[in-house]
Parts: sequence; structure tokens; C-alpha cells
Amino acid sequence: MDSPAFQKPFQKPRSVMTRFLVKSQQVGDGTDLRESELSSLDPFLMLFHFSVTKPGGFSDHPHRGCETVTYVIKGSIMCEDFTGHRCVIRTGDVQWMTAGKGIIHAEMPEGEGTHTAIQIWINLPHKDKMIEPQHKDVSSNIIPCAQKDGVEVRVLAGEAMGVSSPVYTKTPTMFLDFTMNPGARLHQKIPDSCNSFVYVIEGEGIFGSLVSSPVTAHHVLVLDHGDGLNAWNKSLNPLRFLLLGGQPLNEPVKQYRTFVMCSQSEIDKTVEDFSQFKNGFEKGKDWRSQ
Repeated sequence: MDSPAFQKPFQKPRSVMTRFLVKSQQVGDGTDLRESELSSLDPFLMLFHFSVTKPGGFSDHPHRGCETVTYVIKGSIMCEDFTGHRCVIRTGDVQWMTAGKGIIHAEMPEGEGTHTAIQIWINLPHKDKMIEPQHKDVSSNIIPCAQKDGVEVRVLAGEAMGVSSPVYTKTPTMFLDFTMNPGARLHQKIPDSCNSFVYVIEGEGIFGSLVSSPVTAHHVLVLDHGDGLNAWNKSLNPLRFLLLGGQPLNEPVKQYRTFVMCSQSEIDKTVEDFSQFKNGFEKGKDWRSQ
């Protein structure tokens, strides 16, 4: 018998407004990158799904005005920045990095073989864009998990199946990693005020409505508003996908490369600050990652 708390359908389920494939491209030697803009999904900005082998990776580069969330799918990634923070995040670990007023960092593969991760950029409200940089490194063994009726979830942020993540985010965010066995179905509540999307990591699933066509790996599904998401795995293989939701900031967004501010004048000032190593970028003048 279905569990009413978990399997009860929604009065107004979210449907899929848009779906698109995030295509792969080679970026330098040893880096395979899938990149998608999410600028219409306030507060989300970018999605990256990358696989790297040495000597590939992402060498020293700056950020201001946003958060980057790096979730390791397989392998190990070395994260290092000019604040002196240095750590290795491994399979199932996640790092929330708040760039604030400025940071320069690098993300490189640790060890041999292929290392795979997903990174999401989330906008910061204007009041937090110039705060000091911060980090939250969350190891896999403390990320809450739950399992029911052939569905397993890892709660990186927010709540699902009665369990909540201990991670506090500057911008209210839901970040859930679902794995569904063949034949399983899911009804996941999403706060109506949140913008949300799905990214399929592997397998094939049906989202929104049973009459929808199946969606395969590496597709982004932009959801409309409603009570929550319905999903089904009618294939013969496991389905794994991320579900993200975020409270819109409803503020102007001006993005230039890795800088995210609210106006062109703020972007111009950021470019000047970075080039002259001032107003948050001072430590970058003599810093190089190891």
C-alpha cells in the first residue's frame, strides 16, 4: 500500500515547461564539460557537469557575488583558494563556497583516473555580495539520506522524505539527489514560491505527467509552479537525477564571466578590483594554487 505522506499525488503537480540537452565539449587537455546557463531560473545561474583527468581541471580563477556548489559524483577534487582553505572533496561530498566580495580558487583532480562532479552557481542577494568569503565542506557520511518504496534520496539542502539537511544556505535552496529503482514513483513537495529544475545524471525517467515522453541523461528540465514534482521510472535500469529549487531574489542580474553583480557599474568596479588586487582581491596578488 502506498504511503500517504510520500506517495500522495499533488493537486497541482509541476509540469515540465522546457527541456534541453546539455551537450559535452572538450575544454583543454583532460576536461570534458557540459555547461548550461540557468539565468531564467532565479536564483540559479549556471550548471556544470564535468569529468576531468590529469592534467585537466580548473586552474586559478576568481569569483564575486555568487555561491558555487560542487558535488562530487565520482573520484576526488582538490579545492584550494587564496584564503588558505585547502581540501579534497570525494565521492558524495559537497562544498558550498560563498565567494562574497572576492575569491580566487582552483579545482583540480586528485589522483589518477577520471573524476566527475556537478557544480551549480547560485546568486547572492545584493546585501550579501560583498561579504567575506565562506566555505562549508560537507562529507558524504553526514549528508542525510532516506529510502522508501524503491526511491533513495540524499538531502544536500532542504528537506525530503522527512529528513532535513543541516546545511544553511545564504539563498534559500533545495538540493536533492534521487535514485529511483525500475518501477518506482516519486511525489516530492516543492515550496510553491521556488523556481525549480531537474538535471538527469543517468537513466531514463518520466517527469511531471505520465503522458510525458521519457527523458534521458544530461537533460535539464525547467519546471513550472505547483505543489511538487511527480516522477516515474518505467525503464529497466536505475534513474538518478538532481532536483533543485530556490527562492527567487527578484533583483537585477549582471554577469560577466565569473562575476555576478546587479549592474554594469558594479561589474566594471569588480573587473577593476580584480585587475588591481583590491577591495577583496588583495590576497590574489602573490597567491598561486599548489
